[in-house]
Amino acid sequence: MTGRDAQPPVIELRQAALTYPGPAPVRALLPCDLTIQRGEFITVVGPSGAGKSTLLNVLGLLDSPTEGVYLLDGMDVGGLRDAERTALRGQRIGFVFQSFHLMPHRSALENVALALAYRGIPRRERMSRARQALDRVGLAHRLHAMPTKLSGGECQRVAIARASVGSPSLLLCDEPTGNLDTSTADSILCLLDELHRTGMTIVVITHDPVVAEHGERTVTVRDGAMSESVRV
Repeated sequence: MTGRDAQPPVIELRQAALTYPGPAPVRALLPCDLTIQRGEFITVVGPSGAGKSTLLNVLGLLDSPTEGVYLLDGMDVGGLRDAERTALRGQRIGFVFQSFHLMPHRSALENVALALAYRGIPRRERMSRARQALDRVGLAHRLHAMPTKLSGGECQRVAIARASVGSPSLLLCDEPTGNLDTSTADSILCLLDELHRTGMTIVVITHDPVVAEHGERTVTVRDGAMSESVRV
């Protein structure tokens, strides 16, 4: 049994689907199966409106499937209450967004440390772990810089440090290079590759075929349906 197979998959969807209610219900995600093992790097592609955001919302515990089963680290999350889902999301999933979502009046160090604020971790340890996370993304020299004084690439590095500081089961990235120039985007992809080499499980949603090539597998979402391709 390999190291990846020794533990339950990080993500397992079993005929999971999502229909948004309304006078005319919207079938946003058709029944699908998806298994992501620990330590995999998966990319998700598809045209606008195809269902990528819906899949992200399901994987990120922002929406619940209306059909089927979603197992996160082997746990069936379907029956969890909202407060339980919020707590689980904070413990197991790190989010990286296109627009960074940093708090503008907090330093890089404070932005990262805040990700640990609701875990009952003493402040001294939170700050120590935040420093380590920023060092890991190459920003040890920018600990006290405010987001308004950081470049776009530096802001995204802070966001990645914040998302990974709690050692989540899953790093879920939504167009992480979408607001960056080509050179800066390449540096962010290299950083994600480095995190992947440390064993982190990464899912990146992207429109960019260059970004998609970084995945070991690519999931295509089109008209709410999923298909997969594997790198050779």
